[in-house]
Amino acid sequence: MSVTEPVGAAPAAGIAADAPQPAPGATPPQTPLIARAAAELVGTAALVAVVVGSGIQATELTQDVGLQLLANSLATVFGLGVLIALLGPVSGAHFNPAVTLAEWWTARRGGAGVNARELAVYVPSQTVGAIAGAILADAMFGEPLVRWSTHDRSAGNLLLGEVVATAGLILLIFGLARTDRLRFAPVAVASYIGAAYWFTSSTSFANPAVTIGRAFTDTFAGIAPASIPGFIGAQLAGVIVGLALVAVIFMRAEHATAGASAA
Repeated sequence: MSVTEPVGAAPAAGIAADAPQPAPGATPPQTPLIARAAAELVGTAALVAVVVGSGIQATELTQDVGLQLLANSLATVFGLGVLIALLGPVSGAHFNPAVTLAEWWTARRGGAGVNARELAVYVPSQTVGAIAGAILADAMFGEPLVRWSTHDRSAGNLLLGEVVATAGLILLIFGLARTDRLRFAPVAVASYIGAAYWFTSSTSFANPAVTIGRAFTDTFAGIAPASIPGFIGAQLAGVIVGLALVAVIFMRAEHATAGASAA
C-alpha cells in the first residue's frame, strides 16, 4: 500500500547482502504484471471480506453499536497489516485505486510509481477484487450473495470525513516513502486505518474500490449505491490534498536549498 521505493531488507539466500531488497509496500519492478494484478485482486478481495465479514459477525454477537465498530475496526487493522506484509513485496499492496492513482501522478512528475499501463491493470483488479470480497463475506455468513446496501452515507459531514481520511492515508504512505521508512508500512498503514475508523465521521473508507465493493452487501459495512459518487469524489479530493501536503512537508532537500538561495 505504498509507492515504489526499494528499501534495505534481509537478503534472500544467494543474493548479495548489498543488493536492494523490496520492503513491504514497495513495488518490485521485476515482478510480472500478471502476478502483481493477481496480488492486488486477491488482496483487495481479502480486505473487503475482512471488513464486511467482521461487520456481519459483530452485529450477530452484540447489539451495541460501539462494540460492533470496535470489532470491525480491530479485525480490519489486523487483516490489513497481514495483507500488506504478505503482498507488499509482490505488488506494493495498494489495494486502493486512490493510492495507485497517486503513485501514477508521482511517476509522471519524475518520482517512483506505476506507469499508465500498470494503472490500467491495477484499478480494475482492485475493483473486481473488492466486489468479490463482499460477495464472499455474504456467502460465508449465509447472506444473499448480492443485495444492494440501503445504508445512506450522503451527508456532507461524511464526505468531509472521507477527504480527511484519504488525505491522511496518502500523506502517511508517501511520507514514509520520502523518508525511506516503507518497512513500517504494514504497522503504520493498518494503525492509521484503525484510528481513522474512530476519528472520522465516515469510518474511513478512503478507498474507491472498497467503496464500490461495500455497495454489494446490505450489512453493517455497506454503503448505498447512490452514496458512491459522493464518496469517491471526496476520496479523489483527499488524494489531491494528501499529495499537496506531502510536497510541502516532505520537500526535497534540493528544492529547499534552491528556495533559500533565491531568497
